[in-house]
Amino acid sequence: MILVPVKNLADAKQRLSSILNPEERFVLAQAMCEDVLQALARWQSRPSVAVVTSDSFARDLAARFNFEVVADDNSGETRAIEMATAVCKERGAESTLVVPADIPLIDSSELQKIVDCAPHLQGGAVLVPDAAGRGTNAAWRSPGDLFPLRFGNDSFLPHLAAAKATGLPCIVLELPGIARDVDRPEDLRELASAGGERRSQKLVRSWNLSRRGQV
Repeated sequence: MILVPVKNLADAKQRLSSILNPEERFVLAQAMCEDVLQALARWQSRPSVAVVTSDSFARDLAARFNFEVVADDNSGETRAIEMATAVCKERGAESTLVVPADIPLIDSSELQKIVDCAPHLQGGAVLVPDAAGRGTNAAWRSPGDLFPLRFGNDSFLPHLAAAKATGLPCIVLELPGIARDVDRPEDLRELASAGGERRSQKLVRSWNLSRRGQV
């Protein structure tokens, strides 16, 4: 099962406050969420998808794509995924794939690569780090609760250590689309200049942020 945690989008992307006002951060978070769910919807051989959220926009978007919604209590991404993982285990899901809602350059071919490379028979993990090698932008686990996920700015190395400690295979993939999250002003420039016409890209390009002298 694919789990997409989405926190309250009105409070998202605080680290971009030096260049984007609250309304801009809000609509950017919405656009990126839509880009991620759109990529999942285009993945024809995907497992089932659940959006883990209490945000009304994310709930409506999930319904539009016929994705399940698992309600969270706004206690944070780590707690939300812990709760959703327990739901997957209760349902007998053989694996979980967790992807965040702020990686708008995600592509179905990269998602398929995760599944193709995953150690399905013996179980294990696939981890995709962010571009800086510090965060975790995708985590596949089999069984679905193989080790707990603890998200944050420096989650990758702890996740890698936890995966290796299980004694099962752990594969690290470098996937440029999944690796590119948007947390810093310079990330906005890279998002705008990357190929494609995703909703978030069109939005950032329309702002012409170079005129603000910070991107």
